[in-house]
Amino acid sequence: MKGYMYILECSDGSLYTGSTKHLEKRIVDHNSGNGANHTRKNGPSKLVYYEEYSRIDQAFYREKQIQKWSRRKKRALIEGDQDLIKAFSKKKF
Repeated sequence: MKGYMYILECSDGSLYTGSTKHLEKRIVDHNSGNGANHTRKNGPSKLVYYEEYSRIDQAFYREKQIQKWSRRKKRALIEGDQDLIKAFSKKKF
């Protein structure tokens, strides 16, 4: 079954990253107060980015990866700026 990794932007400007098998239903859940604590407190939210995977475990793995990213790096992903994503990925010594 397909899986989706998605990023929502809440009304307070914060970003929420999640994964699901049913993207449209999950967004409705978030906006009706049945989603994560973050979206209940900071919603309503709008979908700003998603990726589709052939299996939910792949989407879940990607979710966990992106949750570790900085806000700036997530914004670069949302905007499709691969150069910025790479720049934010470089370790600073």
